[in-house]
Amino acid sequence: MIAARRLGAERIIILGRHPDRIALANDFGATDVVSERGDEAVDRVRALTDGLGAHSVLECVGLEQSAVTALSAVRPGGAVGRVGVPQEASIPKGQETFFDNVTIAGGPAPARAYVEELLPDVFEGRIEPGRVFDRVTNLNGVPDGYRAMNDREAIKVMVDF
Repeated sequence: MIAARRLGAERIIILGRHPDRIALANDFGATDVVSERGDEAVDRVRALTDGLGAHSVLECVGLEQSAVTALSAVRPGGAVGRVGVPQEASIPKGQETFFDNVTIAGGPAPARAYVEELLPDVFEGRIEPGRVFDRVTNLNGVPDGYRAMNDREAIKVMVDF
């Protein structure tokens, strides 16, 4: 959401159900929250976009259902960025997205490519990406950190060495 807002997105729709994540998303610039899942979420996104679907969609989970939702919510000619590590060997909805001319891309974030541009914004307080970390643990606490994220007790856990 920080990047979308920074790049000028006028509307940022998030899919979420957890109050702490929704609150943070709103702080970061979300304009709409869709709490439905599956087909109901896609229908809601389409309703919010005058039936077209979203121009750009980020799939941030990596599971088949989240990929199907993302690929179903994008408009023809739109783009889906896959930033969640894929858990499946193939991309669902292959033929449909092909014939809708949907761009599908993704991979590990090339963070070093953005450091020069973004670090001054972080240091000067214009963006605060560290707010996603709502729990800190040491190396021994990593398993509990993953459990807390899985159980939605934490958004992101930072490991302090």
